[in-house]
Amino acid sequence: MKRAKHRILFIGREPRVLAGLRRALHGARDAWDMVFAETPHLALTAFDEAPFDVVVTDVSVSEDEGEMLRELMARYPATVRIVLSSEARREAVLRTIGPVHQYLTMPCDSRTLKATLARACALSNLLSNARLRSLVTQMERLPSLPSLYSDILEELHAPDPSAKRVGEIIAQDLGMSAKLLQVVNSAFYTLRQQVTSPTHAVVLLGIDSIRILVLSLHVFQQFEALPVRHLSLNALRRHSILVATAAKRLVERQVADPQTGEQAFMAGLLHDIGKLVLTVNLPQEYAATIRCAEANALELVEAEAETLGATHAEVGAYLLGIWGLPDTLVTATAHHHHIRDGGEATFGPLTAVYVCNALVSEITPSPSWACAPPSIPST
Repeated sequence: MKRAKHRILFIGREPRVLAGLRRALHGARDAWDMVFAETPHLALTAFDEAPFDVVVTDVSVSEDEGEMLRELMARYPATVRIVLSSEARREAVLRTIGPVHQYLTMPCDSRTLKATLARACALSNLLSNARLRSLVTQMERLPSLPSLYSDILEELHAPDPSAKRVGEIIAQDLGMSAKLLQVVNSAFYTLRQQVTSPTHAVVLLGIDSIRILVLSLHVFQQFEALPVRHLSLNALRRHSILVATAAKRLVERQVADPQTGEQAFMAGLLHDIGKLVLTVNLPQEYAATIRCAEANALELVEAEAETLGATHAEVGAYLLGIWGLPDTLVTATAHHHHIRDGGEATFGPLTAVYVCNALVSEITPSPSWACAPPSIPST
C-alpha cells in the first residue's frame, strides 16, 4: 500500500513570497502535498478540508500572526509550526516562541528549507501514537525546580549578571535547558553549527534576550511538585545529572573533540525528558503506569508501551525534534533504552548515555521515579 504524502501548508500575504516558495520547492512535488494560502482565512479553510503535518508561515512576526498561530495550535495541535520570517527585531521573534516550534530566516536557501521540512515530516517516525503527538506538539514549556528558577531570577536582577553563571544554572535543569536550546538553535540566529551548551547559548543570545525570555515571556515554569506522586522532579534531575556527568567523562576518554563531550552531557541531561512531558499532560495515567511497572517488576518503558502506547524515550525524542534540537540529542533520547535501534558507527553520545543510564539506574535506584534499569545486551 502506497503511503500518503506528507501535507505542508504555506501561509503568506505577499504573492511574490509564495511564488518564490513554489519555485524553490518545485522539485519536491512528488514527495509532499503542498498548499499555498495568501491569508489566514484561506489557511484555516485548507485545514478544514484535510489536516497538515507542517505549517510554514512566512509573514512578519506580529501580534496578529501570533494569534493566528495560537488558533492553529488550538484547532490542530498535532501540526508542526515553523515561522519563515524576515523580521529583524529579535524581541519580536522571541515573543512567538510559545506557539512556534522552529524558525527560518528569509531569504532562505532551498537546501535549508527542504532539509528543515524533511526533518519535520520525518518526526512522526519517532512517535507513532497520534494522541501523544498532539499533546507533545502543544507543549510550550516544561517544569523547572523552584530553587533553580529562583537562582536564575536572582542572577538576572544582579547589577552585573554573569552569562556564565546563568548558563551554569540552566544546565542543571532539564526543562530550562531544552527550552533555551530550542531558542538558540533556531535558524533565525544563523549559527554556523548547532549549540548543545546552555552556557554557550546564553553568551550567544545575550543577557538582554535571556531577561526577555525569563522575565517577560516566562518561558521557564517553576513547579513546587509534579502532579504525579511517584515522580520526583528533584530525583529525576539528580539521576539526569549523574548520567550526564558520567556520559561526558566517558566520551572524553574515548574522543578528543570537546564538543562531543558537551553533546554527551546534554544528551544525558535530557534523556528522560519524556517523563516530564507525560507527567504534565497525563498525570493520572502516568501514575498508573508507574504503579503497574513497580507492581509487576517491569522496566518502565515496558509498562509505558503497554498502557500508553509509547515510551518516555519516544515522547522525549519527539519533543526535542519538533523544537529543532540537534539530531545527536534526539537520537540519544530516542534510543537510551534500546541502543540496537539506533546504534552509532563510532563511540559517541548515544552509546555513552545508554551505558551510563543503565549503570546509574543499577547503582543508585530510586523508587520515587525509576523502575527496573534497562538491560545491557550481550555482545
